[in-house]
Amino acid sequence: MKQLKKDLQAVSKTLKQLTLKTEKMVKKLDKLDKLQKPKPVKKAKAKAKPKVTKPVKISAAATVLAVITKSGKGVDVATLKTKTGLESRKISGIVQRFKKEGKIKNSAKGIYVKA
Repeated sequence: MKQLKKDLQAVSKTLKQLTLKTEKMVKKLDKLDKLQKPKPVKKAKAKAKPKVTKPVKISAAATVLAVITKSGKGVDVATLKTKTGLESRKISGIVQRFKKEGKIKNSAKGIYVKA
């Protein structure tokens, strides 16, 4: 009976040692799993795109007035047509409106200058 008791104690001691070794191995495996798992890649912040401003559209009337203002001697309808790209009918309407408003005047027949 004493021999059986000693054998059981030896087996128990060995089992405890094996349990400790197994627990240590499990901890090491957990550490390895953590190291091997790819960490979530943080997306780099996208660089702010420079704001592209739309070109400001200048009205046809403002364009005609600018051409007349820049010319010192005056401008005729043909020159306004080439510089602005507008039709002569539209230019004539704009010129008549500016004449009524007093922004431009005739320096000669068909020649317009800033008032």
